Amino acid sequence: MDPELEAFVPLFPRADLTDPAVERKHFAELAAAVPAPDTSGMDVEDHLVPGDPDVPVRVYRPHTAQGAVVWLHGGGFVMGDLDTEHPWAARLAGSSGAVVISVGYRLAPEHPFPAALDDGYAVLAWAAGNADRLGLDPERIAVGGHSAGGGLAAALALRARDAQGPPIRFQLLNQPGLDDRQETWSQRTFTDTPWMNRDKATASWRHYLGAAPATPYAAPARAADLTGLPPAYVATAELCPNRDEDIAYALRLLRSGVQVELHQWPGTFHGSQAILSADVSQRQIAELAGALRRALAG
Repeated sequence: MDPELEAFVPLFPRADLTDPAVERKHFAELAAAVPAPDTSGMDVEDHLVPGDPDVPVRVYRPHTAQGAVVWLHGGGFVMGDLDTEHPWAARLAGSSGAVVISVGYRLAPEHPFPAALDDGYAVLAWAAGNADRLGLDPERIAVGGHSAGGGLAAALALRARDAQGPPIRFQLLNQPGLDDRQETWSQRTFTDTPWMNRDKATASWRHYLGAAPATPYAAPARAADLTGLPPAYVATAELCPNRDEDIAYALRLLRSGVQVELHQWPGTFHGSQAILSADVSQRQIAELAGALRRALAG
């Protein structure tokens, strides 16, 4: 493990997702401890996107932005909201120069699949349909997310393709959760890795799927056909259960004729980029922002 990250491992709470209410509280406390982002170069507005029910979003608009990303937060489908994602959404907007539309989607287990996906799709349609009012180019809208949010972003791309929905320029997938089957080497082996391990991933999928069978819109790795999807940036952490399913998905995208940039970060663990003082974290965040900036360029 990267020595700068290893020093912080004892500070990461043990989260097993057995009690969602408790874990949400701990997750919020962890996010609140992250240094506040600089939002002086952007406008930040909260909106309610019409849906069933309405979906809260927070829009981060750098002053010269035209492209946008519909951004889905992490948290195992169970934790997270607009406030916990604020430090990361603001940093992504500031570093990439893109409008970041952070989605406060409904959480499992109270709202299992497809609630979060429906919320994300409503926001995607809203962003495309209101591009003029939002000051966006409707041809430069991406989807992206971290962890569970990365899986939701990949599912949004599949659903938009299949439904001939709003055009998506790019997928920004950071350590995404893509496969409920947990059959890869990394899923079977990483039982005691920091922050995310096999048991936590199992609980996450159980809460998200509820009693429903997994479909490709729930677990994108199950999709038989990946042709016609938007170009993607896929980032993985070495000591992350999701690592191998993410690499496999990236390779399948490539074999399906989709442009992919794949970056495997050695010595890192799931979510370790929250340790902002580490050099590797700074490089990870800069890479994500740079990939988005390049993808949304005119």
